Amino acid sequence: MKANFVRLSPVFRKLILIRLQYRYMPKYLRYLLIALGAALLFFPFLGQVHLFDWDEINFAECAREMIVTKDYLRAQIDFMPFWEKPPIFIWMQVLSMKLFGIGDYAARFPNAFMGVATLLTLYYVGKKVVNEKMAAWWVLLYAATWLPHFYFKSGIIDPTFNFFIFLAFFQLHLLKFLGNKTRHAVLAGLFLGLAVLTKGPAAIIVAMLSFAVYLVVVKGKSQYTVKQMAIIAFCAALPFVAWIAIATANYGLAYGKWFLTEFISYQARLFSTEDADHGGPFVYHFIVLLIGCFPASAFLFQYTRKPGSDAPHTRDFTRLMWIMFWVVLILFSIVKTKIVHYSSLCYFPLTYLAALQLHRLSNNALLLKKRVKAILYFTGSVLGVFILALPIVGLNKAKIIPLIDDPFAVGNLSANVPWSYAECLWGLLYIVGIVAAILYMQRNFRKGMIALCVLQLVIIQVTVLHFTPKIEGYSQRAAITFFEGFEGQNVYIHSLGYKSYAYLFYAKKQPFANASYYNNGSIDEQWLLNGNVDKPTYFICKVQDARQYIAMPQLEKINELNGFVFFKRR
Repeated sequence: MKANFVRLSPVFRKLILIRLQYRYMPKYLRYLLIALGAALLFFPFLGQVHLFDWDEINFAECAREMIVTKDYLRAQIDFMPFWEKPPIFIWMQVLSMKLFGIGDYAARFPNAFMGVATLLTLYYVGKKVVNEKMAAWWVLLYAATWLPHFYFKSGIIDPTFNFFIFLAFFQLHLLKFLGNKTRHAVLAGLFLGLAVLTKGPAAIIVAMLSFAVYLVVVKGKSQYTVKQMAIIAFCAALPFVAWIAIATANYGLAYGKWFLTEFISYQARLFSTEDADHGGPFVYHFIVLLIGCFPASAFLFQYTRKPGSDAPHTRDFTRLMWIMFWVVLILFSIVKTKIVHYSSLCYFPLTYLAALQLHRLSNNALLLKKRVKAILYFTGSVLGVFILALPIVGLNKAKIIPLIDDPFAVGNLSANVPWSYAECLWGLLYIVGIVAAILYMQRNFRKGMIALCVLQLVIIQVTVLHFTPKIEGYSQRAAITFFEGFEGQNVYIHSLGYKSYAYLFYAKKQPFANASYYNNGSIDEQWLLNGNVDKPTYFICKVQDARQYIAMPQLEKINELNGFVFFKRR
């Protein structure tokens, strides 16, 4: 009877065959399968929307100016030295722009590449620390979680920065449990040094705080030697010191001293002061991780204090991941400036700890807790309602605008972005899919969780391809279109009353010979407004700031669109 069933069920036979093929697949083919899947998720449609001001355009503009000036050793913005970030990620963007041309796709390609590298690394680390099944859950969960997936389609530094820090922590773990201690100490230090050369000393701060907490937790019994710590410290300093030394040799001692002074003071300001429009409450990053890291974040609440049967090296790595998670979360909750990606290093430990619970749940070693189901229902519904509400807000903005007190937001909403009520189905289907997947988990956790992850992968792609361009239509497209109209023209463009890098990148600004354009290392705005300019000069400001510039007789208002006002010097 069973033989007849299999003979009459080609789909069933095919599924069995696929499962057997995967089980006996050579190891390198599994990595190839992950790489291909990641490439399909991350590489297409990177240029679907323009880069977003500030961060995305900031780094892309640094890369573009490196190419224009052929000065690849130091970063510049508006062809002036830029001290806020070291150059590794910018170098990656330069290589990408050499390959694909200067544009949105090339600016985001390095992070898509890091997405492939990250999923391959998670599989390797998961196998090494736990086993292959847990590693597969980790890869699937990381790819199916909102913010980690989104950032691989962005042009910001953090995915690369976080990758190097995670590798440093992994090498620190291997240093304790494997032979060839010197090699792992060197690699731990070098990866940490690459993280510093990617974004700055935050890598050292996170590493030192995490290690200090680790020593407290294990009561000083870490088995690490002073020699190993010295090797890590030396190798961590090596990349940044080497780059500064080479830059100083090329540009002089004054440049090296100036860069270090500005770089360190900037990093200190980020920790101690609140950037304009980037403040928030202490719980800001708790909320970001709970909502933005759905569904992985819900499974942190599956954790139990009962001692498990994990191997000692697994327990130690899990302890290290918990410490890393809490150190990063608390540190950036204390930091005054609150930006979503500041807590993005939490994605690695968060998804590891969640995947560990998925592995246990799928093996029937645990029962899914009611609080986890409640969080899955609640958070998934919040996200679904948000997606469902987007078309409703777009179609009924005339009723919403009178309730808004922000002139710029009102101007943004006036953009002509097409919507239809049919688009609400995406949010509705998402909510229904989440409910169905959670109900299915109660019958067969493994299949229900896979269904939820597949749903996540689909809705994330829909959001990136369909909804994000519409959101950009409200937020910045009017300004970007204005800047693009000046590409190749010999003009001055400047933003008034707000900070922007968009006019540099999208107008493809070239170096200016007129020394009056700069004043003490910054753009001389007063000269552009009132001085004897030598070429056509254009300005942009937000609508709430427009009155003071309209009153200036030398400025002619040429257009107002979607919250932006455009001027030309008479």
